[in-house]
Amino acid sequence: MNEHTLTQLRDLRLAGMVRAIEEQAASTAATALAFDERFAMLVQAEAAWRDDKRVQRFLKAAKLKVSTACVEDINWRASRALDRELVAALAGGDWIRNAQNLLITGATGCGKTWLACALAHQAARSGFSVLYVRAGRLFDELHVAHGDGSFARRLAQLAKLDVLVIDDFAISPMGASERNDLLEVLDDRIGSKSTLVTKSTAGQSLACLSG
Repeated sequence: MNEHTLTQLRDLRLAGMVRAIEEQAASTAATALAFDERFAMLVQAEAAWRDDKRVQRFLKAAKLKVSTACVEDINWRASRALDRELVAALAGGDWIRNAQNLLITGATGCGKTWLACALAHQAARSGFSVLYVRAGRLFDELHVAHGDGSFARRLAQLAKLDVLVIDDFAISPMGASERNDLLEVLDDRIGSKSTLVTKSTAGQSLACLSG
């Protein structure tokens, strides 16, 4: 295929197809395929490329504290007391599709943030929009939003997220303004979007509660 055609494909933002064409040109096996078979491979390559780019955008927008965390690398040691069936179900994403919420509890340092990021990472890979934020930073952000007049707009942005991860919830006492802001955030999401919250407890093991 001549360079002019490849340039046109790039102009049409069909980068996945361009890459597949270049790979086919270097493959003797591809030349033996019929036209419709090769064309189907090009279309599949373009679709896969777009899916990958979409996931990368979701992961970048998620701002996960532990960007490398993923469900495949979960540590199942007995002391963590993780329910494999529950975690597998959560990884499947039905809790998000059903607009359910998730609470992860456990002692400081037992891996709540890592597990939350792993589940959020899985959600982004499944095509859901995600945002991670520490509770204290969220309240600081909303406090500033009250002052500059952007509070309603920020609430609307948070309400659109498929999954909002609020880490380190209630790690310090909350004032009336923080409680009111939290109520505003959650009220817009209950029944329509999912919220994942991590909270420290006296227990040593991790616990996941969905509903």
